[in-house]
Amino acid sequence: MLVLIAIAFLLLAGGAGCFLYRLFRGPSVADRVIALDGFLMTVTCGIMVEVTREESVTSLDTVLVVAVAAFVGTGVLARYVERRADESEDG
Repeated sequence: MLVLIAIAFLLLAGGAGCFLYRLFRGPSVADRVIALDGFLMTVTCGIMVEVTREESVTSLDTVLVVAVAAFVGTGVLARYVERRADESEDG
């Protein structure tokens, strides 16, 4: 079981690295919003793997907070990108 958890952490770390690369190098704001959402979901999955490893439910509150923050943040940033696109079409 520990081998599977280590593999899961390695895959999540690789995915998080790719999302961080796109977050900092993204050519557009929309790319960065998607990368941030993907990174936060990767962090959420990492916390869930840690909860599984510890066999404890104490970190589930943290998972809930990160997931809600990611959801709300993505919605707010998507709205910003949409309004920015509308303003550039009008101008």
